[in-house]
Amino acid sequence: MGSLVVAAIAGKARLLVVPTGALTSLPFHVLVAKKPDPGADLADRYRQAAWLLKDKAITVLPTVSSLRALRVFAKASRATRPFIGFGDPQLQRPGAPVKPARGVQPYQSYYNGTTVDIERLRSGLPALPDTADELRAVARDLGASDRDVILGAAATVTAVKNMPLDQYRVVDFATHGLVAGEVGGLSEPALVLTLPDRPTAEDDGLLTASRIAKLRLDADWAVLSACNTAAGDKPGAEGLSGLARAFFYAGARSLLVSHWPVDSAAAVKLTTGAFGELKRNPAIGRAEALRRSMQALIADRSSERNADPSVWAPFVLVGEGGG
Repeated sequence: MGSLVVAAIAGKARLLVVPTGALTSLPFHVLVAKKPDPGADLADRYRQAAWLLKDKAITVLPTVSSLRALRVFAKASRATRPFIGFGDPQLQRPGAPVKPARGVQPYQSYYNGTTVDIERLRSGLPALPDTADELRAVARDLGASDRDVILGAAATVTAVKNMPLDQYRVVDFATHGLVAGEVGGLSEPALVLTLPDRPTAEDDGLLTASRIAKLRLDADWAVLSACNTAAGDKPGAEGLSGLARAFFYAGARSLLVSHWPVDSAAAVKLTTGAFGELKRNPAIGRAEALRRSMQALIADRSSERNADPSVWAPFVLVGEGGG
């Protein structure tokens, strides 16, 4: 990081970033203020590095004017229920081997003409059984019950569209994300929910950006614990993907999104850790809660990989990061 930038942000605990061009593909908390100790082993260098994360809570904004819009026009949520989560969608058929991961098998196309090829999706998308534990843990932290966690065959596009989502302050999707431009045949980004045996025009298993934009939300925070949900159609595209923009349009005030496919175990620790920090001290705000959760994961020596930025760095807070 340049010395002029370091001097300009010295003493500032919170940063609001409006990236453009290629910088839209960068999670800013992974920048470093000085060179690491070359004598330390790799894991220690990661733990000791002067990441911008160490003392800055960072919020990403799509435009400068968006902050004013979020703070002036988006009033505090009137939703009365704390949390609803959707995850562990039913992807493979019964008896298929379970290979947990958040990555997506690259295929030239997931479509057969204009219709989603359900069988190809089934073979390319690994199951996500750990997302059930992730969502239940977040629900407990927020004072919700297991009834507010919609899993498996119940986690459908139809269920999402029919749910009174404007009653919930936090809406969480823990599943696969498909990015337009990365997946052939997909004209817009989407979250993957349970794949129906007989797809229809109304429910083909994909909660696309256009469907999200039609939802009615009153959420302080929408969590997209999936892969690539912050990515644009190509490097240097707009700072928010179609998914993120659609959630803002639907009524979310802030989003937790990811820049690249996330490690499933890390996603559990980061999301539950952030909500746990907020539960202990609601006044710190969402950006600071995420910062503390990332720091805790970096310091966690149960695995050397925890300090690797490829594991903890993909998540970013977009929108209103304050309390």
